[in-house]
Amino acid sequence: MYSRSSEPVRFERDCAAVMVPQGEAVTLPAGSVGYITQSLGGSYTVFVEGNLFRIAGKDADAIGKEPPPPLELPEDASDEDVEALVWRQLRTCFDPEIPFNIVDLGLVYEANLRHREDGRRTVEVKMTLTAPGCGMGEILVDDVRSKLEQIPTIAEADVELVFDPPWGRHMMSEAARLETGMF
Repeated sequence: MYSRSSEPVRFERDCAAVMVPQGEAVTLPAGSVGYITQSLGGSYTVFVEGNLFRIAGKDADAIGKEPPPPLELPEDASDEDVEALVWRQLRTCFDPEIPFNIVDLGLVYEANLRHREDGRRTVEVKMTLTAPGCGMGEILVDDVRSKLEQIPTIAEADVELVFDPPWGRHMMSEAARLETGMF
């Protein structure tokens, strides 16, 4: 869900958060009040005391929201089933400042599955950022890694941040370009 309006929230417990766009980890104390400015992919961007913060989905209860449900795959899931779920998970990763997932923004260059000897899988992702100096870069990489490692049968997600080729708006999906006005 993406909300263009602000929903008021009160933190019910101390909560880990990341300052946007600096990428600095902080703790917002119980009793803090603010507004949800973006709710996408299971995480939240909140405005508190003049600053934006990203709240991970696992901490949704701190602002009175439900954490995302666990992912499921059939026991006999094929590589195609797992790959489809990998791409669905990648579409739940959002830059806290931009209301588009990293796939539609054109930030994911590739995602490849590898089989391990223990029968599980590794997924290798190459992705970039809209700007090399983005303070949220490592936060986005960690978000991708953690969401992919929630997939049953994925033992490890290796996420590499690359800057070649450099990102350009031509890499965005048509829907993202239309919505942002970046033709």
